[in-house]
Amino acid sequence: MEMDDFIKGLVVGGIIGGALGILYAPKSGKKTRADISKSADDLYDKTKDHYEHGLKKIEEMVDQGSDQYTEKKEKLKKSIEAGVKTLKEDLASFRKA
Repeated sequence: MEMDDFIKGLVVGGIIGGALGILYAPKSGKKTRADISKSADDLYDKTKDHYEHGLKKIEEMVDQGSDQYTEKKEKLKKSIEAGVKTLKEDLASFRKA
């Protein structure tokens, strides 16, 4: 997780640094605006990629949690059924005695 944050910070920092470099570079206004527009598009694409990646991770975690819930629920159900069966057997033995 820390490495992902580092990489994200590196990418965002690079884009911001690039944008500042473009702003202070001696270019024509038209060229500078085009470069800023391209940088903004790149930032949007990278942000969208990070969002989609994060969304996939969340979906995977939800699926995994759902699977674990179902598994635990089934184990509990079997344990309760076994307990009820044992109780019925013990009651039957007690009544016979």
